[in-house]
Amino acid sequence: MEDYHKPDQATVQALRNIAHRLRINSIRATTAAGSGHPTSCCSVAEIMSVLFFHTMKYRPDDPKNPNNDRFVLSKGHAAPALYSMWAETGFLKESDLVNMCQVDSALEGHPTPKQQFVDVATGSLGQGLGVACGMAYTGKYFDKASYRVFCLLGDGEMSEGAVWEAMAFASYYQLDNLVAILDINRLGQSEPAPLQHHVEKYQRRCEAFGWHAIIVDGHSIEELCKALTQPRHQPTAIIAKTIKGKGIPVAEDKMGWHAKVLPKDMAESVIRDLQSRILNSNKRLYPATPTEDAPPVSLRNARMPSAPSYKLGEKVATRKAYGMALAKLGRYNERVVAMDVDTKNFTYSEIFKNEHPNRFVECYSAEQNMVSVATGCAARERNIVFASGLATFFTRAYDQLRMAGISESNINLCGSHCGLSIVVDVFCFPACLEVELILAPPSLTPLGHLGGCLRVTTCPFVSTGEDGPAHMGLEDLAIFRALPTATIFYPSDGVSTEKAVELAANTKGVCYIRTSRPESNIIYNSNEDFHVGQAKVVCQSKDDQVTVVGAGVTLHEALAAAEQLKKERIYIRVIDPFTIKPLDAKTIMDHARSTRGRILTVEDHYYEGWVLRLASRGLGEAVCSAIVNESGFLLQRLAVPHVPRSGKMSELLKIYGIDRESIVQAVRKMISSSANAK
Repeated sequence: MEDYHKPDQATVQALRNIAHRLRINSIRATTAAGSGHPTSCCSVAEIMSVLFFHTMKYRPDDPKNPNNDRFVLSKGHAAPALYSMWAETGFLKESDLVNMCQVDSALEGHPTPKQQFVDVATGSLGQGLGVACGMAYTGKYFDKASYRVFCLLGDGEMSEGAVWEAMAFASYYQLDNLVAILDINRLGQSEPAPLQHHVEKYQRRCEAFGWHAIIVDGHSIEELCKALTQPRHQPTAIIAKTIKGKGIPVAEDKMGWHAKVLPKDMAESVIRDLQSRILNSNKRLYPATPTEDAPPVSLRNARMPSAPSYKLGEKVATRKAYGMALAKLGRYNERVVAMDVDTKNFTYSEIFKNEHPNRFVECYSAEQNMVSVATGCAARERNIVFASGLATFFTRAYDQLRMAGISESNINLCGSHCGLSIVVDVFCFPACLEVELILAPPSLTPLGHLGGCLRVTTCPFVSTGEDGPAHMGLEDLAIFRALPTATIFYPSDGVSTEKAVELAANTKGVCYIRTSRPESNIIYNSNEDFHVGQAKVVCQSKDDQVTVVGAGVTLHEALAAAEQLKKERIYIRVIDPFTIKPLDAKTIMDHARSTRGRILTVEDHYYEGWVLRLASRGLGEAVCSAIVNESGFLLQRLAVPHVPRSGKMSELLKIYGIDRESIVQAVRKMISSSANAK
């Protein structure tokens, strides 16, 4: 082989010794913890030894160095093997390993970023390769650097569809800096893996997905060294045939040992046997030094250079405002990256692509993989990543989102076409246009915080079709609210959308921006100041009787309801929460006290949703929990009660009780109920 230099026998023996020590330390750590997967660690001992002390280039004293090769342990249950390697480098102490899984130890049962050498949390099988794709894409196309990315997978997770989404992505983008090592140890948790040791079948599958696939004996130091040094013109899959429990005679290739630790006496016996296999070697191995060619990156200058350019009364869909804001942000920071799932003409991320084509990543119809790729691109703070798609389809990527949260990843997601309002059948025109059509009665849209109203006229508009509940994002807020690290933006006009994009770029953790399909009026001045966790009072007077909280489409419905009620001398206070998490509970409750304790929430979402979180618990019950210890509150909620059907937006909002007329009726009822109670 052209660039291959066969290691000398001293090197081979030193690598074998490292593999034996890995087995010893993995057994010790898991037995001490009373938990773990020693047999899964033992099957990868030689693989890890060759990777960390022969193939990979990195600085062991500086695990986060941007020039280092990356390593992702997709089979996260083999974490003790990873910890053993870093003990071998000297970064960890061997004494640290026996404290694994203890409450005061940073070494957890599966890898988390509590350790500097872990970029992303793993342990939910099938996700590591997608993350590795994001790292490799960044290395090849954004950093244009020499570092490579290595991902170790188990054969059990090869049944996960997410693995093959990543395989397709890597080959399509020719990620020749990516190496996947498949630990084919035959045995799953409760029965053998479907292909067992038929490594040639794995090879054919990988090749069908456009990878260069090499079969090796996973316990042969020489074969691993040779395979990992082969020239690369496409992503490489090393298909390593291994024995689960290798080095543990009672468990080798035996069912029933997955996730079982060795009893202390058995562990001591096995360790003595393994120690006897370590031969004296004067050769000390050190990782190769990486090439210093990764560019310096700063993500601090992620600010908009100017205020939004929208005018009051102008119409724009928040989804379009998202695309325009993202493109604007990208002009002033070259590390702003966007990706989508073949919905860029819906989410308007195509505006970013048209302006910054080299920083747009098309992930096609693979939401799970897009979230993983985004997590990989954002690792080591190399990029500010925005990933968009239809709101409803982020539900299929929920496990990837969950793991991004555990990974402490800073990624920004945008979900378009939320709620019932995915079908556009109404346009609103400012009074200056004075557009009047048959069956199009005029209405008033209040701009309370400006001290006035803007007269508009509504008219039917031919929609693109009634897509039905399969495309309606009615669960997205609930799933994102459950993520501990999440921030949720729900902008209601173009100005607040642009502010949400800027804030998300500078907010740690997983950020979600919920955008709507219909065009809506600009209700905020371009110089309006927005903050995470700060609501806006959009319409108010000293005579307000009910506080109404709405966002997106329902905020505009609430404003229309305010004008309708004003004709009856009934006044309501309308609040835009802006962020659903954290929610500005104080503002909502303070203003509710000014409206005799009456709160009405209106959401284009199922009842298990959003603004209801006025306390730190639960979903729908949270508002009750918040006011149970407060006197004088009356709460009513309007939300989508069950699975909806196809129809025009105005019809659906009315049928499911979240339109302006439903708000009017609910307000009347609340006032009437209070009067009767008195």
